[in-house]
Amino acid sequence: MKKTILYLLITSLLFTSCNSVKKSIEKGQPYSSKINWPADYLPSDADFYVHNKIEINAKPEVVWNLLINAKQWPSWYIGMSDVAFVKSKSETLVESLSFEFSTMGQHFIGEIREFIPNQRLAWETKNEKLKAYHAWLILPTENGCLLITDEVQKGKLAKLQKVFLPNKLRKLHNVWLNEFKRISESK
Repeated sequence: MKKTILYLLITSLLFTSCNSVKKSIEKGQPYSSKINWPADYLPSDADFYVHNKIEINAKPEVVWNLLINAKQWPSWYIGMSDVAFVKSKSETLVESLSFEFSTMGQHFIGEIREFIPNQRLAWETKNEKLKAYHAWLILPTENGCLLITDEVQKGKLAKLQKVFLPNKLRKLHNVWLNEFKRISESK
């Protein structure tokens, strides 16, 4: 009986969480439609979805150079560690590169899926608990640029995160964006 009640509670929470993701997409994140989402990673079909953005008073090129310098992320962003490139001598992220990293207590291997200098970067990660697509978009503005990061997640870990840690990733991405702003604007 207790297992049945627990199952119903969790199922109900997951259903509510998935519906809230769809409703937030339907309301529209104004820049999410500008991201080139693969068919498997549409925000409207996500188990978990997060959208963050920030205005930066620096040229897109400055922000881009900071973004592709992934090996340096752990030195200024608390949410990332153990960044290494797989079978590559490159010093920065490049098209089709595979890279390893740890975040939120999990280890991942990311594959670069979109790479348009000064504009777009996206990678896909997969493991037995989670698959995700993390996209970055840099849009020029009058005073610099708008930096957007959206992430779609699917799988068991994504469903649990949506229920038990719904704001953790959004908060970490906000920290990351604020660091991008701080560093880019100081150059």
